[in-house]
Amino acid sequence: MTVPAPRARRRPSTLGRLLPLLLIGALLAPVGLLLTSTWRQTTDDRDLAVRERLGVQYLSALGSVTDALVEAQSAAVNGRTVPAETLNRAVEEAAAVDARVGVELLSQERWAGVRAKLEALRGRSLADPESAYTAYSEVSDLLLALHRKVRESSGLVRDPSADSFFLQDSAGHQLPEAVVAAGRLADLGTLVSRRPAAEQPRGLMELTGLRVTALGPASDLVDNLRSAVDGSESTDLGANVLTPLDTYQRSVEALAAHSIPANGKNAVHSDQLSAAGLNTQRAARQLQPVILGELDALLVERIDGLDRDRWLTVGAGVAAGLLLSWLAALMIAAGGRARRRAAMAATHTDSPDTPAPVELWQPAAGDPRGPQPPAGDPHGLQPPAGDPHGLQPVGAARDPESARWGAFDAAR
Repeated sequence: MTVPAPRARRRPSTLGRLLPLLLIGALLAPVGLLLTSTWRQTTDDRDLAVRERLGVQYLSALGSVTDALVEAQSAAVNGRTVPAETLNRAVEEAAAVDARVGVELLSQERWAGVRAKLEALRGRSLADPESAYTAYSEVSDLLLALHRKVRESSGLVRDPSADSFFLQDSAGHQLPEAVVAAGRLADLGTLVSRRPAAEQPRGLMELTGLRVTALGPASDLVDNLRSAVDGSESTDLGANVLTPLDTYQRSVEALAAHSIPANGKNAVHSDQLSAAGLNTQRAARQLQPVILGELDALLVERIDGLDRDRWLTVGAGVAAGLLLSWLAALMIAAGGRARRRAAMAATHTDSPDTPAPVELWQPAAGDPRGPQPPAGDPHGLQPPAGDPHGLQPVGAARDPESARWGAFDAAR
């Protein structure tokens, strides 16, 4: 029979060698895209929270300017000495904050206009209470517009959390408007009481409209703060906010009550109304830092959480990279071993020392005794005629090499 030669191992194709790397790349692409998207989203949220904190600092400084301006307006309308030192100190503090964060919040131009108006207001001699009321009201309107600008440019108006959104809306929108409107309401009551009797009805109509303007933001402020407390997970928010909020709410109710003419008269008690306005202003002055402090604490907590999320994203990316690198190393090593085995098999198959397939002696058909030696040679030691080397097997003419081993195979 014929013994087949060992089959050479087929060498892997280029696609087969690159397929593991392609699979790893296919896994790495979506993982990298997911981690990159998570990192960008977390970074954007963190940048927004950091910018919101800058807005909180600016609103705190503007709140001091608003209180000082309302106090100066009341003094000018009632004929008292304007507390210039308080207003100057508040303006300088706001200017320092604007110099530090105004470029990022895009507020420098607005603040420059407000400050110029304040400087011009301090340099004027406003002996007429009506003129003082009008002049201070114009500056107050510019100051409220700056509040809105800071909230928009800092991103506070786009805050994603319910509790912090209500807090920023209260501290940056409702409270400044309520403070300014309450100051105007008290000062207008004083002006109306000094006007001639013929002008009293018109003054009372103005006072009624201004009372609605003052009570609107004050009521919204109370609703917003209660919503912030109800929707917050912080246990300190309610305890810190509700007490000064109740004080402020009672002062606003007293202010509204004293701004209504009593007993059908066409005048109000200006002294009581002015006192109620001062109480409202003091209550607002106590409430504003509490709101801004709680808002800043929530933002700091959010920034810390986003920092942890970013570290987790980095850790997940490193772990995924190490795992895929380990898998790629295993596949590359396995491919290298397969190529080395294929090269060794090919070298062994192509070697000239490898024996070719041989033909063994076959018994004659129907002869159970197997191959027999020629006649006259019982031991099979003599070569047949014409064969000086040994026995001549079947097929010798086709394979001379097989004849060389014929005698050995026959004896075996």
